[in-house]
Amino acid sequence: MPLNNDIAKIIAARHHDPFTVLGRHHKEGMTIVRAFKPHAKSVTIAENGLTMQRVGDTDLFEWQGDGSNLPQHYRFIWHDYDNYEHIAHDPYTYLPQLGDFDLHLFAEGKHWHAYRFLGAHPHEVNNVRGTLFSVWAPGAERVSVIGDFNRWDGRCHPMRVRQGYSVWELFIPDVHPGMLYKYEIRNREYGTIHSKIDPYGQEFELRPRNASIIARETSYQWGDQNWLEQRSRFDWQHRPVSIYEVHLGSWQRGMEGEFLNYRELAHRLVLYAIEMGFTHIELLPITEHPFDLSWGYQVTGYYAPTSRFGSPDDFRYFVDYLHQHNIGVILDWVPAHFPKDAHGLARFDGTPLYEHGDPRKGEHLDWSTLIFNYSRHEVKNFLLSSALYWLEQFHIDGLRVDAVASMLYLDYSRTEWIPNQYGGRENLEAIDFLRQVNTVVHGQCPGVLIFAEESTSWPQVTKPADSGGLGFDIKWNMGWMNDSLAYWSKDPIYRQHHHSILTFSMLYAFSENFILPFSHDEVVHGKGSMLNKMPGDEQQRFANLRLIYTYLFTHPGKKLLFMGTEFGQGLEWNSAGVLDWYVLEYATHKGVQLLVKDLNHLYHHTTALHQYDFDWHGFEWIDCNDNRNSILTYLRKSDENFLVVALNLTPVLHENYRMGVPESGTYKEIFNSDSNFYAGSNVGNGDVNLVAEAIEWNGRPYSISLTLPPLGAIILEKLIS
Repeated sequence: MPLNNDIAKIIAARHHDPFTVLGRHHKEGMTIVRAFKPHAKSVTIAENGLTMQRVGDTDLFEWQGDGSNLPQHYRFIWHDYDNYEHIAHDPYTYLPQLGDFDLHLFAEGKHWHAYRFLGAHPHEVNNVRGTLFSVWAPGAERVSVIGDFNRWDGRCHPMRVRQGYSVWELFIPDVHPGMLYKYEIRNREYGTIHSKIDPYGQEFELRPRNASIIARETSYQWGDQNWLEQRSRFDWQHRPVSIYEVHLGSWQRGMEGEFLNYRELAHRLVLYAIEMGFTHIELLPITEHPFDLSWGYQVTGYYAPTSRFGSPDDFRYFVDYLHQHNIGVILDWVPAHFPKDAHGLARFDGTPLYEHGDPRKGEHLDWSTLIFNYSRHEVKNFLLSSALYWLEQFHIDGLRVDAVASMLYLDYSRTEWIPNQYGGRENLEAIDFLRQVNTVVHGQCPGVLIFAEESTSWPQVTKPADSGGLGFDIKWNMGWMNDSLAYWSKDPIYRQHHHSILTFSMLYAFSENFILPFSHDEVVHGKGSMLNKMPGDEQQRFANLRLIYTYLFTHPGKKLLFMGTEFGQGLEWNSAGVLDWYVLEYATHKGVQLLVKDLNHLYHHTTALHQYDFDWHGFEWIDCNDNRNSILTYLRKSDENFLVVALNLTPVLHENYRMGVPESGTYKEIFNSDSNFYAGSNVGNGDVNLVAEAIEWNGRPYSISLTLPPLGAIILEKLIS
């Protein structure tokens, strides 16, 4: 029997609307039921025991007759060639399930919750349960759902396209959470076939396998309501924010070297963070990724917590548990680029869809990754919806947006590039996207903080989007970090010639809302550990490390330390291993850890160190010009008190060192980085009362004489009389 064109396309797996052929149809008073079953030996309509006939030597089965007694949603019973019996509803009897309004908003880039209808979701129609699949693929001639429920055969479940939106959908009854799936996409122009994971997939197999998993609807009962209410009122600009940056896979592991579950990690991290005084945990990306050594920065699952550490509900428990112990959770989020893995977003429908087609705009040569095409509404919607997904579904408290500089500049790390419409190097589409993300997130999620990892002098990163800024809350102060490490790497004998490197930060310290980061990027790729960046013998290296951390906690700006740096790990970070916790058996490493702990608690409990991190009310130089001695002295101030900070940046002991103070009275040393408690040489002022004398010094009417320890920092507080 000759086959018509539509049937031929079904058999060839090329049809864009299989509903025109498959399912129930009416012709000349007769009912026709068709099913395409590539692995079936025989097919019967279950309800009436109606035997379907094979059409020629194809895998198309057909029944014709009086269908008045046939239910709307009938089932097929079919036997495969191994004589196993299968029964399932016919998916081609169901009307389109996606709402036109959702599709319209998505096409305009204004659907803030696209994850609620795109992807794979448990769904019920007329008391029949199954899964509704939907995916955006404008370059496709045919899209099919493949999975362990249909032998990964793209001929079994072709989807229908929603015309005008390029979104493909199919409700498959009797397919349930826990089953594996992908999309098989045939490109319209070239006929190439691509097997892809779900861009909106919420759960994936553990690498090296990579199939999407139909996620269960969560029944997790949150217990962090008090935290969320407090967060919405959190005055973060005038409160302490001290972040512990963590890579979950190498922070701690089990007895056999295995990854820990999110729940076990939560309990261990809470104990440690509380003891150490950190206010937040920042996670290197835990969005699903195939390659461990990418640290999570080459993301394939923008809506899925990595299965390395458990299920999505395990991660919900992680966040909830930290919240119940008053610790915030910040997620590293990567909207700048994505990897080229064949199963991921790259050339998703056989065309450059999520990325730019021209490599001069669409590829990061340094990272061998692809750049999102921010000019497409659907791509921006994908990313915006991802941000809200993590914040709403997992109660994340903040996003650290990775590689912002690479998004802002069209010529970022490239010799060939395409200027914008005005001939400039600014990526106007990316700028618009960042402003949109920040505006929407702040409107939808009160109290959430968005951090920019931005390494250039781009202006107004943390100014509101509606006044010309990018709309971030806080910017990483990469200039401060680089200058500080450059200064500390120098032998102290030469530091007098580089004094301005340290004082320079105060020329721009309040131009943005800054966080001061000593992050993972500074302790990898041959850069050495923080400890081994320090010059001198072992004693001097530890003294320098304690000194730079005191500088961190007394300099204006919020704080961030990467795991392992807080106890002076000797080796640079290795993501394939675990931190060298054993070094805490040595007094020098234990001393660094205790110093960070005490600085954190001092920072937390002393308003002078955090109330005015972002403006001049909180800082005042005493003397920034003593380059001959390489000494810096300054005040940190709040409305209610002030502290005096003195840094001696050489191994020279200074006795009877005089410096000006703002008021008369008695001053007391409340912190000394050289204390024997921190394994220092224990030189300082101890319990001595330092009485301000009416001797003008540093342009002030009062001054004190004190001892400055070698390579040491002291903090003084005025006693209340």
